[in-house]
Amino acid sequence: MMGIFDLGVKDGNRFVSMLMAQSANTVKGIGFLEASLDQVNDAAVQQLHALADDSGELRRVLVDELHRTFITPLDREDIFNLSHEYQGMVTYALTTLEEMNILNVAADDYIRRMVALVYGQAQELQLAIARLAKNPRVATDHAHEVGKKERQVERLYRAAIKDLFAPPLALQDLPALFYRREVYRHISNMSHRADAAANVFGMVVMKLS
Repeated sequence: MMGIFDLGVKDGNRFVSMLMAQSANTVKGIGFLEASLDQVNDAAVQQLHALADDSGELRRVLVDELHRTFITPLDREDIFNLSHEYQGMVTYALTTLEEMNILNVAADDYIRRMVALVYGQAQELQLAIARLAKNPRVATDHAHEVGKKERQVERLYRAAIKDLFAPPLALQDLPALFYRREVYRHISNMSHRADAAANVFGMVVMKLS
């Protein structure tokens, strides 16, 4: 199979560069979510919405280029799926902040820890795409770290749900509990998207071997 950089910067590397740009946007978006947990408001939601719009535009350009290009440095489906999962992560970051704002859910320890782990996943994915061309096995190592963090998020998610409904519950408390569970679920879904991207990296490296 032709190497990632064998096509030249103009025809090959631009797809890798576009994925790197989208990955960087994902790190920025989830980092913004983490930084906003103590001050969730309409202004923060609007700023994250702008980052999500940027991610969507980066994806639209990438997909348009896929339609225009006959030979790509990676399988077309892998490029498409990586871009899809990156955008999904930013989208879930936005919906998490939106729901916290609309439903008046304050950040608790579970939310902080899960978001921090997802931010770490985004950083690992950024390192994976940066290492893919020259150090594919190192890229695989970073992808594996994403999977480890996803399992930590899932353990926290289950613990959070257990603690949420463990105390004796009054009927009037149920709406707030379900609102908080919804926020937990969005963070868990964001982590699943990161793990899906990591699985794509695994397939990419296997094909390059």
